Formats: sequence, C-alpha cells, structure tokens
Amino acid sequence: MENNFKMVAKTLFGFEELLANELTKLGALQVKIGVRNVSFVGDKGFMYKCNLGLRTAIKILKPIKTFRVRSEQDIYDNIYKMPWEDYLKPTGTLAVDATVNSTVFTHSLYIAQKTKDAIVDKFRKDTGVRPSVDLKFPDLKINIHIDREQCTVSLDTSGDSLHKRGYKTATNIAPINEVLAAGLIMLSGWDGQTDFMDPMCGSGTILAEAAMIACNIPPNLMRKEFAFERWEDWDVELFEKIEESLLNKTRDFHHKIIGFDKSPSAVAKANENVKNAHLDEFITIKHEDFFKTQKGGDEKLHMLFNPPYGERLNIEMEEFYKHIGDTLKQNYPGTDAWLITSNLEALKYVGLRPSRKIKLFNAKLESRLVKYVMYEGSKKAKKQGL
Repeated sequence: MENNFKMVAKTLFGFEELLANELTKLGALQVKIGVRNVSFVGDKGFMYKCNLGLRTAIKILKPIKTFRVRSEQDIYDNIYKMPWEDYLKPTGTLAVDATVNSTVFTHSLYIAQKTKDAIVDKFRKDTGVRPSVDLKFPDLKINIHIDREQCTVSLDTSGDSLHKRGYKTATNIAPINEVLAAGLIMLSGWDGQTDFMDPMCGSGTILAEAAMIACNIPPNLMRKEFAFERWEDWDVELFEKIEESLLNKTRDFHHKIIGFDKSPSAVAKANENVKNAHLDEFITIKHEDFFKTQKGGDEKLHMLFNPPYGERLNIEMEEFYKHIGDTLKQNYPGTDAWLITSNLEALKYVGLRPSRKIKLFNAKLESRLVKYVMYEGSKKAKKQGL
C-alpha cells in the first residue's frame, strides 16, 4: 500500500464540521477540525479523490516541512536546504503564496518573494539553471503559512480554488461562491428527498450544487486542471480509476429542483450554467417574480435562497424583506425556507420568527443563514382571521 501522508483541507468559516464529515465518509484517517481547515491523512489516490469529491473544500494542501522562524534569514536558509529537485525540474515554473499571522513577519508578499528567491538560488547554484515564475499555470504551486514562530511549507495540490468547478461561464451581478452554495444546502439538511426551490436563483449556482448533492455527483468533474496533474509523480491511470469509483456512487433523484428569477438575463445565464454542468434534466428555471408566485401542490418544499443584500444591488431593503415574509406566509405552506443575508438589520422586516440562525461569512461579509418553517394550514388559518 502506498505511503499515507498528512493533508490540510481549507474551507470557509462555519463549514469545518461539514468538511470533516465529508472527509470521514470519503475514508480519511485522523480527521482533525481546525479553524477554517480540517487536517487528515491519506495516500496519493485519496488526494485525487478529495480534490474531485469534496463539496466544502477550497484547497487541499500537502505539508512537506515545518520549522521555526525568527527572522527573514531563517526563512531563506530553511527553504534553501529543502530538496526542491524532488518536486520541480530546474527548467520548471513555480508560484508561491503566503499567509502570515505574526508580529515579526507582516507582509505575506515579501515572504512569498523570499521563498521564491531561496528556491531559485538553490537551483542556480546546483544546476546553473533556474526555474521561472508563472502565477497562472505553474508546474509547482507552493503555500507558506507562518503562525507566530512556526512556518509550514506545503504543496498546493488543487491549484485554482476548488470553488471554480468549471461549469459556470455566465455570472450575474453578485454571484454566490460554489463552495458556499454547497455548504448552505448541506447545513440546511436537504438530502434530495423533497422538491427544492431557489426563488431568486441568479446565475443558478445553488440549483446546480443542489442537483449534484441530490444525485451524489462529484462537484469537480468539470474542472480543467488540478495542480497535481503537473507534478513529477502524476498518475493518470490512478486518477481515472478514482474518478470512475466516484461516478459509480451517483444515485437517482425523483423530485424537482426549481429556480425562479425576475430578470430574463439571469434566467438565460442560469440555464447556460446548468446546461454546462449537464444538470438540465434535473433543473427547471422560470422567469418569475417570486412575490407573485405560490407553491404548487401539497408536497413538502425545501427552499433556499440568497436574496440581494443591498451591497451591490440597489433595493428598498425594508419593503423587500417584508415582501419575502408575506410571500412565504401567504403562498408557501408546508415549506422549510432558508435564506442567507449579510444585512442583519433587514431580517427584522421579514416578520417571521426564525427557527434557526447560523453565523457564516459570504466573502468578507458576516452573514446569517436563517430558517423559517411555514406550516401546512397557515394560509387557511390566515383566511379565517386566526
């Protein structure tokens, strides 16, 4: 059996437990929850599987060295000593990104530059040739993380953030991140056993992620490339075997996924993205104003949406959120309705008491994911003046 090694999956604030559960189900060993990350152990095939199959991971890092640093020279010397020839050809390309949490080191770009200098100098001294920097498509992407006096050097196995699934070519004014969308659906507890609706679907991200969750389709099948495909030990046969094993676990879906948007251009974009993702057989998108719609049939409905925040879209906030509450109350009995907003003030105008509130971040905006339960019969009771 191939040697196991430690990896770190990065995620968004509030998704750590979801990611840990995903990793455990995939078969990870020694799963340990951190802040915005989960560490675990697996082999090379499992590294491929994580990049293909995890819905709430942003990146999978492979730590290769940890050391103490007290000065810039410490960083340079320790990086210089590492056997970079094991990971990169002298004529190859590299990119370095750094994150720092330290009183001594305050500029992450400077740390990245220092790391690059050490690697390039080492190759130049040993071979007379030096790798060059390629920020877009490097052969090796290196991650430096400094936490006080501890420096961890990792290889970035993913490359571009894993939220870039590859199906989204058309976006609207305020698109939701794919990892955030998947995590919201998972936090809401939807498992594909009821109809699902996003009544303000924008470019269709929540709908696409819901369909992949319902059918257990790996989220990153459409990606053009992962960073590990440029590594010296890239094993295409193993990768294809892992891909096939994940595809064999897809399942049937017997309910509806419905999207509304009142903007014709958003509906067109959403349809394009859903088609790109090969999910159009599961998803129906209609040009509708949610406030003029009502629930069809008596079946239980699971609703999840990302209404405008007023950050980038100009809306009359108080009236808009009151409208959301009224529409849910009057037209959507038998519905579990979840919405995420960073406008915490606006939630007061919904006029409904949330049964759950979960703190999250949408990009850098502190947000709340809230749940409103619309019971069957609430419409009838309203008519009778109860």
